[in-house]
Amino acid sequence: MAEENYDSRKIDGRKLSKKVEEKVKQGVDELKAEKGITPGLATILVGEDPASKLYVRLKHKACDRVGIHAEDHYMPEPTTQEELMQRIRELNSRKDIHGILLQLPLPEHLDDKAAMLAIDPEKDADGFHPYNMGKLLIGDEGLVPCTPKGVIRALEEYDVDVQGKHAVVVGHSNVVGKPMAAMLINRNATVSVCHVFTDDLKKFTMEADILVVGTGVKHLIKADMIKEGAVIFDVGITEEEGKVYGDVDYDNVVRKASLITPVPGGVGPMTIAILMEHVLMAAKDN
Repeated sequence: MAEENYDSRKIDGRKLSKKVEEKVKQGVDELKAEKGITPGLATILVGEDPASKLYVRLKHKACDRVGIHAEDHYMPEPTTQEELMQRIRELNSRKDIHGILLQLPLPEHLDDKAAMLAIDPEKDADGFHPYNMGKLLIGDEGLVPCTPKGVIRALEEYDVDVQGKHAVVVGHSNVVGKPMAAMLINRNATVSVCHVFTDDLKKFTMEADILVVGTGVKHLIKADMIKEGAVIFDVGITEEEGKVYGDVDYDNVVRKASLITPVPGGVGPMTIAILMEHVLMAAKDN
């Protein structure tokens, strides 16, 4: 009975992502029928990173499910910066490609910032372009980073009122931490951002009504670091011996949390579903 009770606290990212994808599929079908436009996503993968290859595969599978045309632009490890920029320019100019996704990290000899800047902001499916990040900061949320947007969608789906709540974000990356903080501020939360240089992390996490953790440090957040009834999003992933772990010690923390995402099956599927939503959005705007 107790276990069942804990299960009811799980934020089911897979179930939620299916709901988002169904809506995207409907939108894709309507766009095809009404305007003859098939939304198109181009992914650029440079090199042989196994995790990146897996992520690209998962994104292409999602495109198949919702009816988005997907192209995989694989480039070998020795690709030069100019070759990468040329590929981005080509995709920018194509009318049938509405979203461009540059899979990070890039090999060390390539400049990811320059490459991200080269992507047309209107085709920036991942929401990382400084133009889109700037819009996010002034409360204009169009194409924004997919993972934090997935967290916001889950908060909405589970009827968590953000306004006036103390939200704590652990990790200050451009991919999750910073945009997550901005989205929570846009919804009138009081936000603390913690990171590797934060003194006494526990002092902050103990005060969190909503806690979002994205550090990639296995089981960083223990049960004695959260307050009773907190809502927790675990965005971190660590792989050890073929098994995936989150930043939160789920089995123990779930006993105190009111809602919590598992790893895997929490934030990951939502990230990909939001990406699909972005490609549709970009196709409609073009």
